[in-house]
Amino acid sequence: MKITICIGSSCHLKGSRQIIDRLQNLIAEKKLKDDVELCGAFCMKNCVNGVSVKIDDKIYSVTPDTVDNFFETEIEPRLA
Repeated sequence: MKITICIGSSCHLKGSRQIIDRLQNLIAEKKLKDDVELCGAFCMKNCVNGVSVKIDDKIYSVTPDTVDNFFETEIEPRLA
């Protein structure tokens, strides 16, 4: 599974670095390194909505406070 996180200036200011760090930790904890590829992108043209995170062709708005829930509801079920 490929997950792309926006690291453009707007998303960076909204916490993209914290989201990347947390996703990396969750992926390592769940031993999913072989199943998940994290990538960065500079703009997904969704700047008004939190940090943009794309799975397949769908863009989600994630914050540092919602990243754990996002992982549990959107990422883990796709890997089951």
